Amino acid sequence: MRLYIAIDDTDNLESRGTGKLAAMLIDELHRNQWGMAHPITRHQLYVHPDIAYTSHNSAMCFGFDTRAHLLQSIIELGSEFLARESAPGSDPGLCVAAVPEMAHVDEVIAFGFKAKEEVLSKEQAYKLAEKANIHLSEHGGKGIGVIGALAGVGLRMSGNDGRFRGKIEIEPAWTAITVASLIERTHVDEVHTTSGLRLPDNELILLGETVKPVLLNGRCIQLVYPTGKTEPGRPRWQTCTKTYIKMF
Repeated sequence: MRLYIAIDDTDNLESRGTGKLAAMLIDELHRNQWGMAHPITRHQLYVHPDIAYTSHNSAMCFGFDTRAHLLQSIIELGSEFLARESAPGSDPGLCVAAVPEMAHVDEVIAFGFKAKEEVLSKEQAYKLAEKANIHLSEHGGKGIGVIGALAGVGLRMSGNDGRFRGKIEIEPAWTAITVASLIERTHVDEVHTTSGLRLPDNELILLGETVKPVLLNGRCIQLVYPTGKTEPGRPRWQTCTKTYIKMF
């Protein structure tokens, strides 16, 4: 059974970030041998004066492959984890969506994209979660993290939003490697140009200062842009800058 697990609003300015807590939650699930997690994605939500957030207003989500009879245990572990590990003054929310049991997936995805553009309420989030048969719960403070947690699940399930947590560090910056080598040594599925062209395995690419893939078409995609070099043996493509990747 595939689950999507998202958390939001777990931190304060002095604490560990929500991404770190998502990684810690994965570690606990793996220690229990309850399944296998997929890489974490970060989803940028709406930044507005009416929305309380720590620094960037982003939710974290990951896929988790497990067995159906463990669903309730996973929800309980996630709930206890957030109550224990979230920072003082935070408003943590947890969303756990079991794909085979979900309904109204399109509405959940639409909610995620709305959360990138407008102010939504806890009431809207809870109403949709109940309709879609999704677990949604708050674990401290005002609990407004449930909005971002549900949005994070919707955006991850869309397959077309977010960037993967952390950065890839397999070679020093400005090293040239083949597409095949990048894919073989990381969780990257494909390498695409910013115009949408998929590069072949034997294409050379230049690793920039930040190598960070994004979620596109349900795949882990590393984006590249032209280096302007055309000489034989010189890489024609370079990994996109951190500034560009922030659009995702």
